[in-house]
Amino acid sequence: MDKRLYVIQDGKPVPVHIRNYTPDDFDAMIAIQQASFPPPFPSDLWWNKEQLAEHVARFPEGALCAEADGQLIGSITGLRVDSKAVAGTHSWSEITGDGYITNHNPQGDVLYIVDICVVPAYRKSGVGKWLMQSMYETVVHLRLASLAGGGRMPGYHQHAQRLTAAQYLHEVMVGKLKDPVITFLLRCGRVPAGIAPNYLEDEESCNYAAIMEWKNPFTTDR
Repeated sequence: MDKRLYVIQDGKPVPVHIRNYTPDDFDAMIAIQQASFPPPFPSDLWWNKEQLAEHVARFPEGALCAEADGQLIGSITGLRVDSKAVAGTHSWSEITGDGYITNHNPQGDVLYIVDICVVPAYRKSGVGKWLMQSMYETVVHLRLASLAGGGRMPGYHQHAQRLTAAQYLHEVMVGKLKDPVITFLLRCGRVPAGIAPNYLEDEESCNYAAIMEWKNPFTTDR
């Protein structure tokens, strides 16, 4: 991937370079995680260099970063899995090999998103949406069936006493509630495919995630 485009930051067009990340980017990749996922998100879930090395070695097509003014401002990572692995209940750890993607299947027909993050200064600029769009392009390029992944529901903890996770997602879908992650994924074109309990140690989401997918519109098997 080597793509150049503009996003609107503070009302001004800013050039952004979306490309594959490399070992030279590892320190900056970890810094993005630290800025994007502050406490109460567990710090042990931030990337480490061993995980990033596996991403680059096993599936470089799924290891993308966004750069502006010489600084990394966002990233997205994926792996290929079989559709059967997505269909059942799964945790983030199980389907991503604890983030090391050692279970990457070169023949898998689903591109599964391991992580997407954008530094706070560039949120709402369109960087995250362009990173997701770049993964859709990868799905089409590789002729895969779909893209999927678990979406955090960080607003859920505010409503968990009165709503199940499925009810919370439903209220987001009918417009009664807004969730920063699920609403973003909807804007990117992904749709709910299920709820995963005990998906990730995530206090704000009460450990739940919404499985969100995007089907390749250019495949005949839909």
